[in-house]
Amino acid sequence: MTNRRARPAPRPPEGTPPPAELARQARAVLADAVRVARWASPSLRSGKLHPERGQAGTLSPATVEQAASELDLTPAQVRAGWDRARLAGLVELHGDGTRPGWRLRAWDRDEAAVLRGWVALFDAWSIVHPAPEAIAVTSVAEVVEAVPQVLSLLQLSAGPVYVPALLDLLEQRVAELREEHCEVPYGSQPLPAPASDVPLPLLLDWALAGLAAVGALTLGRGIATLTPLGNWAVWVKLEQICVAAQSPAGNIEQSAEKMLRGCARLTPGPARAEYRAWLAARPVSKAVTELLEAARGEDALLRGLAFEALRVVGGPAEAEVRAAAAEASVRPYALLWLAEHEGADPEETSGVLTREESTWLWVDTAAAVADHGETQLLIRHLDSAVQSTVPALLDEVRAVGHPRTVQVLVALAAAHPDPTLAKAVRRAAFQVHTGGS
Repeated sequence: MTNRRARPAPRPPEGTPPPAELARQARAVLADAVRVARWASPSLRSGKLHPERGQAGTLSPATVEQAASELDLTPAQVRAGWDRARLAGLVELHGDGTRPGWRLRAWDRDEAAVLRGWVALFDAWSIVHPAPEAIAVTSVAEVVEAVPQVLSLLQLSAGPVYVPALLDLLEQRVAELREEHCEVPYGSQPLPAPASDVPLPLLLDWALAGLAAVGALTLGRGIATLTPLGNWAVWVKLEQICVAAQSPAGNIEQSAEKMLRGCARLTPGPARAEYRAWLAARPVSKAVTELLEAARGEDALLRGLAFEALRVVGGPAEAEVRAAAAEASVRPYALLWLAEHEGADPEETSGVLTREESTWLWVDTAAAVADHGETQLLIRHLDSAVQSTVPALLDEVRAVGHPRTVQVLVALAAAHPDPTLAKAVRRAAFQVHTGGS
């Protein structure tokens, strides 16, 4: 055996408080959110009626008044606490019900859960503190994209920074982004508004106020200073970029499909490391969309790998995975992903699938094995079917309507050493192909 030296854990900047103190500060920022989340979570409220929610996950007016009365908060504080609880993963919406998120259950004992919850809120600062309505969405998006550079300057300065210096940096970064995004206009399409027309001082004030609202910085007269939480969060983000730059298999700049193909021969551990590096290099929503597009393709192997990568994404992928569960080609994968995400044991999730969905998944997995695996693996795959006999399996495979059914049955017949079974499988493949019975 050889000893492999693990990469030492990176150390946060000098002067960063220990995790226990950072977690205490994060708990203070999210104190109202935790109170509202616990009040709204039936399993944590000992028999209270489940609160009625309004549209798009908001609390109804009656529920807000009830919570305000019972928690001794104002209605505005209840609404803000509920929004923050959702953004921080303290509560999860499942259909018409509300469940406590895993972070809420671990809130009092797990510092890492607390800090992850606060970082999720930090990432959502522009949602917590909406931009002025009169400003163009594109201008707001440019500033949001430029804010990491502003935060980096604040961290490097290790102290207060005058707002004019931050404004100079913001103007430079927005100009760079406009140049990077600039496209030759086609026909009569107008050019983007010049940078001078964008109210950057107003947008900088908005961004700083939003970051202050989530506890990432403090504002004084013309100066801004990162809080210990904010300083630590910026360091975490920079570390993620460094991890992404060290993509072990070199797929960081590839599309989702090419990245997944590059991971196909990796064992689970290295594959997950590659998924993390690829994900860290792009916005989560864009990464999830790309992975689901790869899952919808014709290659069944990529379908399975895409959902393995989505397991690394975790909670931020839930909404899109839940929507994808309505599509037949990815439904079994999506249902299994959702069951695991909701806390089911991976070894016991098969119960969430109907018999037809399990059969469809069996065919899809067999297609991946037939295309990319070994003959013996395809034969062993027979044992994973929910049907107890091969004739029952063949009957249900024919009925399920998977587009690769014929190819799978032909490959299985060619691989199986039992001539009687192989003959039955070939007959089933012919019947599917011709539409006979």
